[in-house]
Amino acid sequence: MPASVKLFYTNDSLDNKPFIAYYIEADLKDKNLVFTTQVGNGKRFTPSQYYQSESRPLVVVNGTFFSFQTNQNLNMVMRDSKLRSRNVVSLKGRGKDSTRYYYITRSAIGINRKREADVAWVFTDSSMTRPYAFEDSPVVAMGNAAVPKLKSLKRFDYVKWNMETAIGGGPVLIHNGAINITNKQEQMFVSGEKDKHPRTAMGYTRSGKLIILVIQGRSPGKAEGATLQQEAEILYNLGCYEALNLDGGGSSCMLVNGKETIKPSDAAGQRPVPAVFLISIKK
Repeated sequence: MPASVKLFYTNDSLDNKPFIAYYIEADLKDKNLVFTTQVGNGKRFTPSQYYQSESRPLVVVNGTFFSFQTNQNLNMVMRDSKLRSRNVVSLKGRGKDSTRYYYITRSAIGINRKREADVAWVFTDSSMTRPYAFEDSPVVAMGNAAVPKLKSLKRFDYVKWNMETAIGGGPVLIHNGAINITNKQEQMFVSGEKDKHPRTAMGYTRSGKLIILVIQGRSPGKAEGATLQQEAEILYNLGCYEALNLDGGGSSCMLVNGKETIKPSDAAGQRPVPAVFLISIKK
């Protein structure tokens, strides 16, 4: 491990329950570190398979949510400043709104060319080469079109999100130095605030440290996982200025030098995923 990357581990209890977690702290300013992503191009691979195909990076961690039926990423991914995957832009309404659509801006974490990190609520469009970001709050809007245009969101406080590397998930857990869980606005885990699961999350500190947290769960007697609130509190106590949740459950897995940290909860072991976040050492 280079001096600019540290790995931490705990098996202390959480809420008087068994708990296991690891986190990586990586210095964004270390120019010998390469922060990037990779996608499966319509296929899913295990983190160990990405580790081999990507020339054995220092860290491999799961990221986006996805469809089991199509293997499609449901969140945005950027690599080398190019969109490799786009967000889902709408969801069918429910109840009295069943004929309309929710327009959602799912959250993502990005790193720009200056090695500065940012968490924002992001809108992507098939006609756009770059995402647009809402930095202050997620969009809450509805309309009749299944595929909205940017103007359909009826918010004009967006900016071009000029990131070199980015990966999406949701919901936001910490915003501008305060815990702010936007699961309802992002239409994710709307009634699941108290559910405990394995978790993957990323954030950054104001001092320029990238934090990647994985929490083991669904391991009876060993590790129950964490709620969104508990996950947010852990990241806040680690000094995160902004942070978001990523895909969890059976997808949660982080490799360091090719070795597993938490034990994946699926009986088969590592779950194949369509996108990962990577930290490599510059050759």
